[in-house]
Amino acid sequence: MTPSAGPALEERAFQRWVAARFAHIPVGRLPLGDDTAAIPLGGRRVALLTTDALTLGTHFLDRSPPKGIGAAAAAASLSDVAAKGGRPVAFLLDLLLPPGTPARWARSVLEGAEGMLARFGAHVVGGDTKPARTRAVVGSLLGVGRADRLAPRHAARPGDLLVTTGAVGKGGFAARALRPGHVPSTRELASLLDVRPRVLEGPRLAPHVHAMADTSDGLAEAAHLVAQAARCRLVLEADRLPLYPPLARLGGSLEAKLATGFFGGDYELFAALAPERLRRARDALAPVGCPLTVVGHVERGRGAWLTTSRGVRPLPHSGWAPFGPPSR
Repeated sequence: MTPSAGPALEERAFQRWVAARFAHIPVGRLPLGDDTAAIPLGGRRVALLTTDALTLGTHFLDRSPPKGIGAAAAAASLSDVAAKGGRPVAFLLDLLLPPGTPARWARSVLEGAEGMLARFGAHVVGGDTKPARTRAVVGSLLGVGRADRLAPRHAARPGDLLVTTGAVGKGGFAARALRPGHVPSTRELASLLDVRPRVLEGPRLAPHVHAMADTSDGLAEAAHLVAQAARCRLVLEADRLPLYPPLARLGGSLEAKLATGFFGGDYELFAALAPERLRRARDALAPVGCPLTVVGHVERGRGAWLTTSRGVRPLPHSGWAPFGPPSR
């Protein structure tokens, strides 16, 4: 059957349609579109549910290490649960594979996912395999959290500081390996899948913040999503961004570095918190050796903005667009 004519699918627009179309359905303690769903379990406990997919040609290549693919699939969902202050429990892994795929490839993907999960006390508990035209790995994670520590995106408020863990631009720097005319090395292919979710940091940070999101699609995109959800104006300050050191050392203008830095794939935690909670938040992260950097603030208004030496301008969106250039 030929798909009906109409506008092409665009990820954020489709997510907005889903949120509006199903707004009347009780989906738990978080609105549709946050990092996870949060289903009440009784008392303060909630089940955190999230899913993500990696596909050949978009997230990995034929030469990419399968263990790295499995680890990245698990890590992407682990990052979502961390962004809601939760603890991971159980993971389902679906493999969509063309007939003739080597069994060792599938086994390695599973081993990579289990290895990543086991580091944080979670495990693969099931999944499915299906034939498909191209390889895809789909992961779904169950976690547990507290209803009073979910740090929903919509809870940012004017007067809050904006903070991020780690560095900005690690994912974008790795994605340079996919630039036209360049053949990625084995090391670069592994770097593209090097996702390090802030699983230990999320539960430590959540009690001290109003809103939190992961930066899987980049810091800029996270700022846009929080601004939209909270109906506030978020302002990032370019000179305060903790750029990933190899990116900071690159030649070129600040604009070029920010384009790479905002591309996506960082998997850090981005949060809004009251200024008086900053010290406690930093102290909470100190035992796990995680830096927390102030990168901006929240004001009354709308949208996400960037302050540079040239003034204030609209914050660019993520460079990551899975279905092509988005219509904003």
